[in-house]
Amino acid sequence: MSAPGLVIFDCDGVLVDSEPISRRVLWRCVNEVGVAMSEDEVERAYVGATLEAIERDVALRRGASLPDGWLDDYLARRAAAFERELEPVEGARETVEAVHALGWESCIASQGRVVKMEQTLSLTGLADLFPPERIFSATMVPRPKPAPDLYVHAARSCGWEPSDCVVVEDSLSGVRGARAAGMRVLGYVGRSRPEDAAMALSAAGAQLVRDMREVPGRVAA
Repeated sequence: MSAPGLVIFDCDGVLVDSEPISRRVLWRCVNEVGVAMSEDEVERAYVGATLEAIERDVALRRGASLPDGWLDDYLARRAAAFERELEPVEGARETVEAVHALGWESCIASQGRVVKMEQTLSLTGLADLFPPERIFSATMVPRPKPAPDLYVHAARSCGWEPSDCVVVEDSLSGVRGARAAGMRVLGYVGRSRPEDAAMALSAAGAQLVRDMREVPGRVAA
């Protein structure tokens, strides 16, 4: 019997609990070049953004070009912090396995670069769940989220039409991109996320999920 469809997981904040680490390291890097932002402001401004968009915006706020190597320094410091601290999102492995047990296929579609996903999935023990051909990055398409390009590319590369897909996302840009692709979206908001972030995902068309382990039941519903 053929699978019911494809579940497309975002990576950061959905499978791996990388967002607090990334936010803290970025906050330090931003403030070190004279751009005064709180951690909450960094989250609101940059969650779900591409590295290129972050670099452009920080330079704009600074009113001058960033020092040579600023982005590379951020990436190196973030990678080192991941090595020390990164954990999977609670319930991530059992969620993916339960989705597979229901007969659904899965893949990853993330703003992040493939090399970053390889690191974070390996560190959290999730790499075996997603073969390389099922990992998709915004670097593979003309436009990143919130454009629908990445989701459409991931779906069709896996042999599915967008209408056959369910997306699990935690960012507003991701939810908007998935909805623009014509996909059903589950908006994951862990217990540490502020309520205004949850309401923004809901307003953008996501069905809210507070615990990752709710996902298989929502997918099957």
